[in-house]
Amino acid sequence: MFTRLIYLLLFMAPQVLIYLYLRERLPDPTRPRRGHVVRVVLAAVFIVFNLPWLVVGQRVLFGGTMWGVGRIPLTGPWIAWQLLGWIYGALITVHLLGKMLWWLGAKLRGERGAEPSAERGSPDLQRQEPLPAPRSQMSRRRFLARATYAYAGAGAALSTYGIWSAYRLPQVTRRTLVFPDLPPGLDGLTLLHLSDLHAGMHLGEDMMQEIVAQANALRPDLIVQTGDMIDISRSYIPAYVRAFRELSAPFGVVTVLGNHDRYTGEREVIQGCRDAGQVFVQNGCHVVERHGAVLALLGIDDPHNWTADDPQQADVDAALRAAPPNAFHVLLAHRPGAWDTAAPRGIPLTLAGHIHGGQFYLPLIGWSPGSLITKYVMGHFQRGNSQLYVSRGIGVVGVPIRVFAPPEIELFELRRG
Repeated sequence: MFTRLIYLLLFMAPQVLIYLYLRERLPDPTRPRRGHVVRVVLAAVFIVFNLPWLVVGQRVLFGGTMWGVGRIPLTGPWIAWQLLGWIYGALITVHLLGKMLWWLGAKLRGERGAEPSAERGSPDLQRQEPLPAPRSQMSRRRFLARATYAYAGAGAALSTYGIWSAYRLPQVTRRTLVFPDLPPGLDGLTLLHLSDLHAGMHLGEDMMQEIVAQANALRPDLIVQTGDMIDISRSYIPAYVRAFRELSAPFGVVTVLGNHDRYTGEREVIQGCRDAGQVFVQNGCHVVERHGAVLALLGIDDPHNWTADDPQQADVDAALRAAPPNAFHVLLAHRPGAWDTAAPRGIPLTLAGHIHGGQFYLPLIGWSPGSLITKYVMGHFQRGNSQLYVSRGIGVVGVPIRVFAPPEIELFELRRG
């Protein structure tokens, strides 16, 4: 419990420090009544945006589960607020370090050590010269006020965008994948990849029906799902079945298991997918024939562990043994780490999901919190003749927010070349 308390305090520290800093610096000491109002408003804003810490702290300290955090009011804005708190704290730190370096540089140059002249020491002249300190303080206060307004405005804008992005229809990513060994009969095959639907409290039956209509409108030859169809509760399976039994393609819908499906109930989720008319593959192979060519869809289960980038060698090998000879292989895996086994074994294409692109992405530096879990966060990867595509997925986990990592479905066209 002590270790959990330390981690909790570390995560809360930026909000507390920023509040104390602004409470001291923001109000104008020459206008005490207005300063009191500023302090009250500042306290109210920080209290409202940090209310979820009451539930999160209780669960962290006393061993409760974090899966239901998404049900807490203001969770989306809260996450955005915490992230902005770290950014704001970092900017203040950089500002203070810059001032310290400037001061040290000035001192080394002797500028701060210069003696005032006799004339400047005259009391009459000193009375005539303006005092810089109050003006400097007021300038700093105005700067802090503007920075605080910008901070609050950015938090509101980021939260609004992130929540809207989490609930929007997925973007369609269209990509042509070229393979030198693709059989001529599979040339031009279109394959639609769905991943991480997370049917549940943040994605209901109406939204599922819209996603199915969107997928069907693309008219793919084949549809595959790489896990996490259901989010934790079995009560969402009937709605999933009703919506996804309308999903169709000439060569069918082929599905594999995700970790949230396992948490929900492996047997129940598999039965629900089959009730929706899908082919469910577990460490095996489903064969599709087109114009005399054979496509082997290798499907593997989500591993029973929390190992980052688990290569799942035994699962991939079991699926390969089930495949017919001379077939073109496509590996369907929930976690992208399986590509580390697929690429050396000559599997041309691996499709995966799992990370949702981290649900937060910083475009300027190309960083996502998903990179703390896997080196394959999202997008296309290639190693020799083997390719991997990691989907950002459709739904969300826990927190209904997606910042610069919008939901997606991918329509691939396989080409020989």
